[in-house]
Amino acid sequence: MQDLNVVVCGGGRTGHLNAVLFKQVPGVRVSLLTTRADVIAHHQESPGGLTALVPDSPPLRARLDAVGHDATLVAHADLVILTVPAHVRAAWLRGMVQALPRDKPVYVGAIPGFCGFDWLAEQILAERPNAVIWGMKDVPHTAYDLHPGVSVRMGGAKQVLHVGTHARESASARTALQRILQRLYAAPVELLDHYLEITLTPGNPIMHSSVVYGLAGPYSQWHGRTFPAPVCWWTDCTELGAYFLARSDEENQRLCKAAEQRLGINLSSVKPLHQEIVEAYGDQIRDPRTLLSVLRSNQAYDAIEAPMVQAAGQPGYVIDKDSRAFQEDVAYGLAVLVEMGRRLDVPLPHIQEIFDWNVGYMQGLRGSALDYFPSTWPA
Repeated sequence: MQDLNVVVCGGGRTGHLNAVLFKQVPGVRVSLLTTRADVIAHHQESPGGLTALVPDSPPLRARLDAVGHDATLVAHADLVILTVPAHVRAAWLRGMVQALPRDKPVYVGAIPGFCGFDWLAEQILAERPNAVIWGMKDVPHTAYDLHPGVSVRMGGAKQVLHVGTHARESASARTALQRILQRLYAAPVELLDHYLEITLTPGNPIMHSSVVYGLAGPYSQWHGRTFPAPVCWWTDCTELGAYFLARSDEENQRLCKAAEQRLGINLSSVKPLHQEIVEAYGDQIRDPRTLLSVLRSNQAYDAIEAPMVQAAGQPGYVIDKDSRAFQEDVAYGLAVLVEMGRRLDVPLPHIQEIFDWNVGYMQGLRGSALDYFPSTWPA
């Protein structure tokens, strides 16, 4: 089997974990492209490399082939994976586009691939027909407890990985991509028929925004107050948060039906959130009866803290408005659903309410997916 050059972009939890896992595969060269000076310094100073702490197994260790901030790391790449937040993807793609190889296919994708990554990559890679655009529906594993450049802890793994490609990609390119990803991941890799199956899959955009609304929104017990201690996203999810999440998920399903009718496509793979989570995590869920019980009892979600910071000028904590939960999930995820509803004439009252409150909480949008949402869609 030929050697494979993989470049993982981003020095966060997902980037660290995937880089370590890929280095366990024979014949795979792994580079980490990151702006984090601490990660680069650790690589230069520590011969031991990175460690992934794996449930019920010995730790996995890996010495990466290269770690740096220079975009020339992608010059010989076969596979490029962006694990950076959606609100910085454009800058990353523009920074590497000229360095990408031109003499062979290069598979440029995002994990996860939500927020309309295919539309963004299409614009920036328009003159690079050898670049195959793809995305994964969700992260292959949850990851947490990151010590940059040193270690990361693996949470639950998905039982099946779903991958979509831009509509411009050929059948042969899709097959080649699937073969490459299957080499890297233990779980089965399945190809989706349409990229909207990723964009419309219920995930962080409705999950995080609904839970935040239930924690700190106008009907919550913490509205206008600080939290006495940090909280976890899922094990501390409130009934109110689960209620708004369920309503948002129902509206997302209506959006899928409208898109199917308008575009003549099949989005049956986009299942209700409760079903999505149960199928993805299986026996890791102790109580699968309701959406709330699934969120609270999923072992893969245990101990994942919400992004919180010390409140200014008073005791307690507040939810960090600069976190990915707002700058990515609201501005680049929820914004897509709101705009789709507007263009397809599908009422989304709960999603709109949650979106408006979250935008107010984060004190306005600095940018959004509407910066690259095709003006002609859904034509």
